[in-house]
Amino acid sequence: MTRTARRNRRPLQGAAVGAAALLALTACSSSGSKSSAKPGSSGPGKLSGEVTVFAAASLKESFTTLGEQFEKEHPGTKVTFSFGGSDSLAASITGGAPADVFASASPRTMKIVTDAGDASGTPATFVRNRLEIATLPGNPHKVSSLRDLAAPDLKVVLCDKEVPCGAAAQQALGAARLKLTPVSYEQDVKAALTKVELKEADAALVYKTDVRAAGDKVQGVEFPESADAVNDYPIALLKDAPNTEGAKAFIALVRSAEGQKVLSGAGFLKP
Repeated sequence: MTRTARRNRRPLQGAAVGAAALLALTACSSSGSKSSAKPGSSGPGKLSGEVTVFAAASLKESFTTLGEQFEKEHPGTKVTFSFGGSDSLAASITGGAPADVFASASPRTMKIVTDAGDASGTPATFVRNRLEIATLPGNPHKVSSLRDLAAPDLKVVLCDKEVPCGAAAQQALGAARLKLTPVSYEQDVKAALTKVELKEADAALVYKTDVRAAGDKVQGVEFPESADAVNDYPIALLKDAPNTEGAKAFIALVRSAEGQKVLSGAGFLKP
């Protein structure tokens, strides 16, 4: 090697050492900083884009709160919800509707999605819910039990038998050996509750969480047979999720202590 070559090699070696030191410093700095990815998302990095969540109507208030929290924690993301009857949502998913997450009000409706091969991994139960009688404010008809709903002058609304709140109502009525003839069957729990809020019905069998969410628009009446009709709520990442990382992070938030606090505050039971 010539003297000139040796002389030129020293600056190059120095530059290489400097670059290596800079990379090491950057790596240390990165590892010490807080990642924007939530626990449960696979892979580091900043989350972005839209996360589409199909969720049971009874989750509307609590999931809306969690969606806003998620967006604050992950600037650049947007959580879009589609709330409705779990059976209708499941049919939409198996029919090809694009979504990232499905949160159902019963294992039966989740099974529609898993049987079709549209879920990724095993769904996880994240909360439970039980029924309550919603009456008009002040409970003018003095409803105090499930059997009181059979009074001939009482207009009662039930959820459709195909949706989880309707299936749970049938279980509770079966436990009480009681048959009701409702004035209508509604497609989801919010629609059933609205009938009472608008005074188009005197009472409805809905979830305890929905009675709480309605505030002073209705009055709730607990009944022992509700213990025979407690619904488990499973949540799952969907197989063809457009935003897999965002979906995983949202599910992680729902199942975290922080998410469970919001759900418990809405009246949901722990899984």
